[in-house]
Amino acid sequence: MGEEAAAATVTAASGGAPHLLVICFPGQGHVNPMLRLAKRIAAKGLLVTFSSTSAIGAKLVESSGVSVGGDGVPLGRGRIRFEFLEDGFDGNELDDLMRHLETAGPPKFAELLGRQEAAGRPVSCVVGNPFIPWAVDVAADAGIPSAVLWVQSCAVFSLYYHRMHGLVEFPPEDDLDARFTLPGLPAMSVADVPSFLLPSNPFKSLTEAILQQIRTIDKARWVFVNSFTELERGVVAALPGVTPPPPPLIPVGPLIELEGSEDDAAVRGDMIKAADDCVGWLDEHPPRSVVYASLGSVVVLSAGEVAEMAHGLASTGRPFLWVVRPDSRELLPEGFLDAVAGRGMVVPWSPQEQVLVHPSVACFLTHCGWNSTLETVAAGVPVVAFPQWGDQCTDAKFLVDELKMGVRLRAPPLRRDAVRDAVDAAVAGPDADAMMSSAKAWSAASRAAVAAGGSSDRHVEAFVEEVMARARAAKE
Repeated sequence: MGEEAAAATVTAASGGAPHLLVICFPGQGHVNPMLRLAKRIAAKGLLVTFSSTSAIGAKLVESSGVSVGGDGVPLGRGRIRFEFLEDGFDGNELDDLMRHLETAGPPKFAELLGRQEAAGRPVSCVVGNPFIPWAVDVAADAGIPSAVLWVQSCAVFSLYYHRMHGLVEFPPEDDLDARFTLPGLPAMSVADVPSFLLPSNPFKSLTEAILQQIRTIDKARWVFVNSFTELERGVVAALPGVTPPPPPLIPVGPLIELEGSEDDAAVRGDMIKAADDCVGWLDEHPPRSVVYASLGSVVVLSAGEVAEMAHGLASTGRPFLWVVRPDSRELLPEGFLDAVAGRGMVVPWSPQEQVLVHPSVACFLTHCGWNSTLETVAAGVPVVAFPQWGDQCTDAKFLVDELKMGVRLRAPPLRRDAVRDAVDAAVAGPDADAMMSSAKAWSAASRAAVAAGGSSDRHVEAFVEEVMARARAAKE
């Protein structure tokens, strides 16, 4: 850290530090990386307020015990606090949420910024993310510089950017043999494209929100990405040569929970309370014996698919820890829990990062969401890739074909024997040792990136120094 930054880190608690406000789209896959970035920034000496919708605030209070308002809690050399939009949305439909955010979000966010000014902690910088593109505009109207955190991979950013600017044409959806190429990326098929960019995509509102962020991304002064330079060196190097060029991507990941800080661990973003006994159950099993399966916070399987997954996991003959969210638990086959008692544990949510680094875990059956992808890369655990939609399709391509960390689960249709065969291949197949070796190498690289002086740590440090310098200049 430079001398000026060191001098400026005097006490975020006393109000001497610049105030950064993070505004997050209300989804678990966004809250986790945004909160983790907020914590890393706070630890380097800023006062950071984390915000999202009032519904997210209520869930974080209930499941993670965060305290809303006030001065927040110390974190490293700074502080982090929570204050949420007073938006009042309580629906469940995605399209309704997107419409609500588009209309109610900007004025409520402007009110939130005004409350900070009135409380004597004016905001020096705003960090938003792709599904709420209006945050950058609201910040600009208030004269506040902004940053964007891209919560997917650099590869996925490149795909969106090229498509939005008409620089690539994807093959027809029924032509799985056709390949296309983009600078810095391997040859890809239409099955590797984020499904939000395909004609069959049913989530048009999400696609439009993402593309709008890409169209206006140059309004942000900084564009962070939840990745690390060593993981996606080719695409990061190639993007500046695209015409028109995007703003430089600044890798600050993997945005995982860092080890060794009690304060850091105490401020978490899980919106479903994790089961308390997962780690203790894992302690009872030998090294590399347990299959861990989780499809994240959004993916929904049909009753038939849940049954096939259940019987497939049971047929592996290995102990398994399976995350089945409360909204899907009733789909479990009748009598299944009793039948697997003692060798199978089914929980509504897990402390995933603690699970993945546990020595008893042999492989991770995952939907390949980007957060889960980075968590398994950081843990060094081979994968059984089971992508469903969105960027999961691209992430699975990279995990299996480029990083050489796992195998694909053949689907659709999902069949129990395919689950068993994929697990066997990842744990004990002819390529299992090579996959484990690759996973361990990528784990070491990812942890080096976020360690003190690593590539991502330096990027966060430089950002904090710039925010501090701009705040000092504004006072002079």
